Amino acid sequence: MKTFALRLRPGEDPQAALDSFAQTRHLQAACVLTCVGSLRKAVLRFANQDQAVTLVGHFEIVSLTGVFSVQGGHYHIAISDGEGRTYGAHLLEGSEVYTTAEIVLASLDDLHFLRTFDPQTGYPELDIQPNS
Repeated sequence: MKTFALRLRPGEDPQAALDSFAQTRHLQAACVLTCVGSLRKAVLRFANQDQAVTLVGHFEIVSLTGVFSVQGGHYHIAISDGEGRTYGAHLLEGSEVYTTAEIVLASLDDLHFLRTFDPQTGYPELDIQPNS
């Protein structure tokens, strides 16, 4: 396992940044280990919903998890507002960092993550392959 750390700056899109990082580093299998920071805009898809929701305000990133590769990624985020209300959902492209997002990642050298369409779920799902 190899680790990386990155800091996203105001206005950057966390999903786009992670996907770009995977492309630039040619990551075949990676995961988010931890993240702290804040968002000023969160584009989310809540469980079992077809449409995205955009929340605008000041939000703390309570948690960010995900698995990703050059094939794409799947990210979940938990954010809290100024009243402590917490929202958890799929993180979608279009979110924006407010002050910072400090992210630690791991690259899993023995694996290769593909995104393969699963007819049972109707989505491209994680297909874990050994790295040969």
